[in-house]
Amino acid sequence: MRMILAVAAVLYSASAFAQADKPPMVGDKPLVQVKPKGGTKEAAAKPAAAAPKGKPQSIAARLQACLDTDDGTKDRLNCYDAVIPPTPKPKPAKAKGVADCRFFKEEDERLACFNGFAESIPKLPKN
Repeated sequence: MRMILAVAAVLYSASAFAQADKPPMVGDKPLVQVKPKGGTKEAAAKPAAAAPKGKPQSIAARLQACLDTDDGTKDRLNCYDAVIPPTPKPKPAKAKGVADCRFFKEEDERLACFNGFAESIPKLPKN
């Protein structure tokens, strides 16, 4: 019984000494320095990037968020382009998915394509 009590006392004291106020060090430098994202002007300029901090939004949720802006405006197209950046092709094929809308060169065609797919996405539950 005394032996078990002695071992427990040694283990608890060792764990108390192992806790330090300073971060772990590699040589003279801290092990990891992580800087938070955000606080930049670009993040404030993109309304689609305003996702909750704990959980990133899916592409479908970000496309549906673009539907809140006025239809047929440059702002809505910019919102879509922030979600799926444009990569124009000279002769794009018919879009089979929302990602294919980025290949249209004309802004009106690209906006109509994105609108068609974004409006057909079933409304996602807000959690």
